[in-house]
Amino acid sequence: MDFDYPPEAEQFRAEIRGWLAANLTDEHSGLGFGDMEPGSERLERLRDWNRALADAGYAAIAWPVEYGGRGAGIMEQVVFAEEMSRAKAPGTLNPIGLANIAPSIMQWGTDDQKSRFLFRMLRGDDVWCQGFSEPNAGSDLASLRCRAELDGDTFVINGQKVWNTFGHLADWCELLVRTDPDVPKHKGISCLLVDMSLPGIEVRPLITITGEREFNEIFFTDVRVPADALLGPLNEGWKVAMTTLAFERGGVASLHLGVRAKIQRLLELARTTPVRDKTAADDPVIRQTLARVYLEGEYLKLLADRAISGQLHGRPLGPEGSLAKLVWSEVENHIAEAAAQVLGSSADAGEWGRDRVYVRALSIAGGTTQVNKNIVAQRVLGLPRG
Repeated sequence: MDFDYPPEAEQFRAEIRGWLAANLTDEHSGLGFGDMEPGSERLERLRDWNRALADAGYAAIAWPVEYGGRGAGIMEQVVFAEEMSRAKAPGTLNPIGLANIAPSIMQWGTDDQKSRFLFRMLRGDDVWCQGFSEPNAGSDLASLRCRAELDGDTFVINGQKVWNTFGHLADWCELLVRTDPDVPKHKGISCLLVDMSLPGIEVRPLITITGEREFNEIFFTDVRVPADALLGPLNEGWKVAMTTLAFERGGVASLHLGVRAKIQRLLELARTTPVRDKTAADDPVIRQTLARVYLEGEYLKLLADRAISGQLHGRPLGPEGSLAKLVWSEVENHIAEAAAQVLGSSADAGEWGRDRVYVRALSIAGGTTQVNKNIVAQRVLGLPRG
């Protein structure tokens, strides 16, 4: 690991810090998706903030200038993430669209698709979701069965998607469909950009154990999509999907920011929470647990720094992404366990209670623990495929 913050990155830090100080209000600070519904007041506040970011050139700083970004380098992106986290500034309405789907449209889209979708996505005028996973095609994505048959100049879609994030809010979906069932499963897949308001699309919420509507299942029944909705070549959707997933997994470099902030809140809580005749921070058993959690958070940052250093030295993101994802899901679980030790039964309610039941999902989201362990085994340890 070898990098410093260059002067231009620190200049950018001063710029974004000043802009946030002048523009981030109590109305927007800490605002998140939560259990948000279409047309809700909170959704519109987040959209207003998204537009403010876009107007200032901060909605997608890594995007090329021609598409409304800043063409920001790696260190500027690091600084931006740090300052947004420090200020508790919300992100955009399109975390999936901006980071994952837009790069695929930039690489594979037609000029018409780029001009039609990217600017509205940037401003939060349209919300996007990914229609990838299915009931029998999650980690093994190439086993997807959702079909699209070409009927003249129209694709007719039938099938189901599941674990779809933001599907109930989305205006558009990057949808993977099978267009040729008679070839090997990685072949014969196409990618369509689908208007979520079309007849035949039904979005059903999947209520999580926390009571939140974060995920959805989506059913397509004879949904007719124009042929020009095809993103990339026909039957080459796997290549488009790999572009999307590469950017999805590249975002792990900033995972440590939220984790380390949560650890600091827990440490502060431990210093003031009584346990028997002392504070939780003074209890030797709890103190050891907290020390482990703190070190895991710092280790996660080290993995992120290593990945950043590699990119700065011309090496593309490698298995560090899988390592960071593994550590992230584990440390989040350990934080929830430590909170239960610090707070006792009080940890069953509020922020910490919600996290305690939610964290199990983090071993699945963004790539399952099993898949990431296989990647590490093969690409780091050199083990053969099972």
